[in-house]
Amino acid sequence: MDCRPGCGACCIVPSISSLNKPANVPCQHLTADYRCVIFGLPLRPACCGGLQPSFEMCGDTREAALIWLTQLEVATAPAALAISHSLD
Repeated sequence: MDCRPGCGACCIVPSISSLNKPANVPCQHLTADYRCVIFGLPLRPACCGGLQPSFEMCGDTREAALIWLTQLEVATAPAALAISHSLD
């Protein structure tokens, strides 16, 4: 699967610690048309390169991708991990 033009969900929703990018804030390298200006460059963090488009993540629409990635971000946030471990 290829990236959906005009989406950028994976450059907005996840936090990216190596870029000091908090969750739900557009990446500093994301253009107005939702393209990554460092795509394919050595500056691009490994976590970004490892995130590959898939139907599960991207769904049929940009909105579906935003929802799925938001749910994943919430489920893996440090506070959520601390809460889940305290319930064990």
